Order: sequence, then C-alpha cells, then structure tokens
Amino acid sequence: MSQAVGFPIVGAMRVVRQASALLLWAALSTSRGLFAQQPGEAPAPIPTTAAELTAALRPPDVRYAQPDLRFAPARPPVKALYVNAWAFSSAKIWHLIRLADSTEINALVVDVKDDTGCLLFPMSVPTAVAIGASACRRVAERDARARLDSMRAHGIYVIARIVVAKDPKLAAGKPAWAVRDREGGLWRDRIGSPWVDAHRDSVWIYAAQIAEEAVRFGFAEVQFDYVRFPDEPPEHRATAVFAARQGRETWRDAVRRQVRMVTARLAPLGAPVTFSVFGLTATADGDLGIGQVWEDFVTVADAVLPMVYPSHYGRGAFGYAWPNGEPYGVVRATLRAALERSRYPGAAEIRPYLQAFTLGRRKPRYTPHEIRAQIRAAEELGIRSWVLWNPRSVYQRDALRPYRETVQPATLTASPP
Repeated sequence: MSQAVGFPIVGAMRVVRQASALLLWAALSTSRGLFAQQPGEAPAPIPTTAAELTAALRPPDVRYAQPDLRFAPARPPVKALYVNAWAFSSAKIWHLIRLADSTEINALVVDVKDDTGCLLFPMSVPTAVAIGASACRRVAERDARARLDSMRAHGIYVIARIVVAKDPKLAAGKPAWAVRDREGGLWRDRIGSPWVDAHRDSVWIYAAQIAEEAVRFGFAEVQFDYVRFPDEPPEHRATAVFAARQGRETWRDAVRRQVRMVTARLAPLGAPVTFSVFGLTATADGDLGIGQVWEDFVTVADAVLPMVYPSHYGRGAFGYAWPNGEPYGVVRATLRAALERSRYPGAAEIRPYLQAFTLGRRKPRYTPHEIRAQIRAAEELGIRSWVLWNPRSVYQRDALRPYRETVQPATLTASPP
C-alpha cells in the first residue's frame, strides 16, 4: 500500500527537481544572478535537450572562483630566536641564519627600535628624524636590506620588534611626551632611564609609523614590547606625573585603548600585529600595576607573547620554593592559565617567550636541558609556536631539534604582504 501511494509522489518530486535545476541553470548563465534581468531584456532561452545543455556550458570565470580553504596549507608554527640590533648588524647574523638552516628555527625577531630609542636602520618617520633616532641607527639601509633579503632567501620569517613606552630618545627629544617628575624634569626609573607617557596617543602613533615603514621595508610581522607603564615600586611611581592622562583614565584603560588604536591603524597593511606581555599577566587578577590585562590583548592581537621566564617568578609561585629551578613546571602552569583565559572566538595565538639565558650566579645554568623542558611544557599543551630570548642573542644548538626535510620553513610568509 505504501509503495503504491509513494510512486506518484516520487515522480512529482523528480519533476520539481528537474524544473528547479533548469531554472537555476538559467540564472547562472546570465552571470548576474537570478533576478538580474534588466528592463527590456529578453529572458534567456531555457535549454530543453541534453545536447543544448552541453553546448551551453562554459568554463568558469576565474574572477569568481573561490579557493577551497579546506585544502589551504596551514601556516607552520613560529619557532623563533630573538636578535638584538648588534647581532643583526654584525657578522653574527650569518651564524644565526646558518643555525636556522640546520635546526627547527624558522623565524627571527629583530630589534627595529629597542629600549634605547635608536632605530635599526635609517627611517623617514618625521619624529624619528626630528629626535635623532634615525641618526643613531645601528646599520646602513643598504646593509639592512641585504641582510633582510638573505633571511628571506633562506625561508626565514622576519619579525620587527618595536619597544613603545621605554624610549629615552623620544623622552629627551619630545619632553612634552615624557613622564615628568614633580619638579618638571624627566622622571627616571630605578636604572636611570626616562619613559614616555603611555596615556599619550602620539607615543603610540610614532611606534605605529615605525611599524608601517618596517613592513614596507620587508618585515613580515610587527611585535610591540613595553606596551605598559613602568614596573616600579609604588613609592617611586608616586613621584611620576602623567600629564596626558584623560580624566579618570586608569593605566589599564590607557593600554587597552592604545592597543586597539595601533591594531586598527596597522590593519590595512595585512601584516600580523603581536604584543609581548609579562608572563604574570596570564595568572594575575588585576593589571599588575602596569596596565596589562590578558583579555585586553588576546581579544585584539594576532598573537600574544607572554614572557614566561622562570627566573622572573618570585619564591612560592605555583608552589615552588625556587621557580628558576623548575622551568617545566613554571612554563606549563603559566601557559595552562593563558589557555583557560583565551576561550574567545578568534582569540589570539599564544606564542610564549622562553628563557634561553642564565640569570644570577645561583644554579641552575640554563643548558639545553632547561630550554627543552620549557619547549616540552608548551608543546604538551598544544602550543607549537615559541620564541627563545637571550639578550645577547647567543643560542645553544643542542637546545634545538635538527632540521627535518618534512619541515618547510619557506611556507611561512617570508615576504611582506
């Protein structure tokens, strides 16, 4: 009974599907869509035979072809080394390139503006020219371009590091932009370095202008550091005057506002915009007294780089009496907390800075064992990207996996967008 009733229904559905297919073909054949017929135009004839259908087919227009993202290659994880301006401008850079050729390293983070305020190579940014930051460059433009071209030829993804708020050159050249003391002079931190006022838009626009020129020069990504207020004892911070503060704006408000402004300003360039933050930002409830809150970065940036150096954690952190002697445990605990706080749609990549230096005389010395322990802690949590930090840009080959033919660093975007 059910089959006898089903036959006419199935036949009717087949007729409807055929008619729908013919109507859809007619719409597509006009290149403008189903309702694109203009007044006075005759409707396109609908083919009625298989021969007419075959003859009417045409090759696809490549202007409208969309890539199938399911089969697009994913960008390999970034495995990088920090390179200071001296290392970049000296013969040491060729050693670092050879190190990348023979190991898992596929990226280098290069100081374009470090915490002295001087630039890596001459730039045309008006403020840099006016304060002498371009004149105290580390390397000639021609040599900088040659080194950058060599890195890219070796398939190395090159990232421009730009320090924002700790800029003695800018503070001296633009005193109105600086943090001032109560007597009107330049306020200085405990090591005697002046800072610029992170409340002031001009400070961040200057950093963004340097980033723009770096990308046009050939850097594939920009990374901002010192995106914060000074980390000084409360009694010393109380002597600082931030003249650019707007109303009751807190330090967190200022950092959050400026990070969003810089990210939006650089968006048209197409280069990833990333930020380095204190490792404690991932576990702190407040802003650490410097204006940094994890969620304010991870919801905006392409990548956030927590500096999870075990030597920088105080006694008792994560239950360790001596965190510097527990590289695996400290890094794993910090990054687990970072992952928990990054459960947002489109959240930034977590790319930690790991310790590749020894701090102080007390053991342990950071050998390949301690460095690999940190990498293992990150990778066990599914975090495949990381940067090794050594302020002298000296790295131990034995801390790095050897290069394997299955790894293709050149698939990173080594050229500018």
